[in-house]
Amino acid sequence: MSDQYLFRPQFMALSNITWFSPMFYLTGFPGLEAIKHWIFIPFLFIYLVAISGNCFILIIIKTNPHLHTPMYYLLSLLALTDLGLSVSTLPTTIGIFWFNYHEIYFEACQIQMFCIHSFSFMESSVLLVMSFDRFVAICQPMRYSVIITSQRVVRVGLVIILRGPVALVPIVLLLKAFPYCGSQVLSHSYCLHQEVIHLACTDTTFNNLYGLTLVVFTVMLDLVLIALSYGLILNTVAGLASQEERLRAFQTCTSHICAVLVFFVPMMGLSLLHRFGKQAPPAIHLFMANVYLFVPPMLNPIV
Repeated sequence: MSDQYLFRPQFMALSNITWFSPMFYLTGFPGLEAIKHWIFIPFLFIYLVAISGNCFILIIIKTNPHLHTPMYYLLSLLALTDLGLSVSTLPTTIGIFWFNYHEIYFEACQIQMFCIHSFSFMESSVLLVMSFDRFVAICQPMRYSVIITSQRVVRVGLVIILRGPVALVPIVLLLKAFPYCGSQVLSHSYCLHQEVIHLACTDTTFNNLYGLTLVVFTVMLDLVLIALSYGLILNTVAGLASQEERLRAFQTCTSHICAVLVFFVPMMGLSLLHRFGKQAPPAIHLFMANVYLFVPPMLNPIV
């Protein structure tokens, strides 16, 4: 009997587990493949608005010397993170809806999930720093130019840029060491860590705990500090003498409040859905995930 027949049972047993460089299958919108070109039209509109709007903000701030101030530096940093978030999901979304290409190599999936989660953490951090900027502007207006300087904004910006990616490196790299078995189908048109980790057929306790800790001490902590900042702002605004002064002071925060709600409400909704809504229809999970990733980069330039 030849060697190929001797080793065929072992090969068939191992074929159910992919130990190296698996190929994942991105889904998109299951059951709607017949109208996928029509579905892509609103996605194309979202991408055009998000990319052109954020690029427009960056160009305006770059070319106008009067806007070279700490507040607009933070706004440009927010535009950069939104631009990065949009570009991170663009290749696979176009590949699925326009070219019917659903496969993605593991390494490409790693890079995409790293970029998506990094830019999400960056946006959360930028919104936190912007809330501190509004806090100082309203609660300590006489000391604003002393506390909020361009140099400090640059340093904080570097911390923002590095915090998310550095913290994500361990769990993203560790995915390479896991074996993947069974169906390797992902339910979105892009790679997310929480989806890929569920496909691993080994103990993933470290990744799960590390990921939860990372979210708690970045996004959740940022949200708590933003809420604390606005609590202090409301307390200061309530102490102003006239209603007109209170309204004028609070209007300076309107855009930032809208940006915070646009980013954190879908994120919290998606997190609660993953934790407590496992029985919810897949379409609900898909809709919330798309709202979380696609809507904030589109609405922030408009806001």
